[in-house]
Amino acid sequence: MVSYTISADKQGRPCATRVTRAGEKLPQSRIFMKRSKSIVGAAVFLVIVGISTLTAKIPFLVLPLYLVASLFTFIIYAMDKSAAKSGAWRTQESTLHLLSLAGGWPGAIVAQQKLRHKSKKQSFRMVFWLTVLINIGAFIWWHTPAGANAFRTLISNVL
Repeated sequence: MVSYTISADKQGRPCATRVTRAGEKLPQSRIFMKRSKSIVGAAVFLVIVGISTLTAKIPFLVLPLYLVASLFTFIIYAMDKSAAKSGAWRTQESTLHLLSLAGGWPGAIVAQQKLRHKSKKQSFRMVFWLTVLINIGAFIWWHTPAGANAFRTLISNVL
């Protein structure tokens, strides 16, 4: 007797995953630790953004913008997951990547882990992590004199 979860392979064919003998539990510690690290990393980043706003290294509105972008991105992932299940219209991957690049990546990480959506496709994951690195790089650059100057110039031109 075995227990399993029905899934789909890369070609969309049904297959069994998480196979165990009846009554045995899967070792969750490795899976949980991997998921926890990315969510903790996103939370740590948001704490750093909060500290940066409190110490006036960056404008106060940056933290709310990251939080709103993350919430919005999480909602879009949830809608896309629902659409995937029902066979409805899907959100383009480029849109999801743009949202991540724009600062919604902490919400995307939570959605990927909690909703188990867009967490397996390797090509998507590679581009996603590239958007995360670019966003973090821009945030770090923002803390340099050149980055702060460029941001002030951008804001003065927009306003």
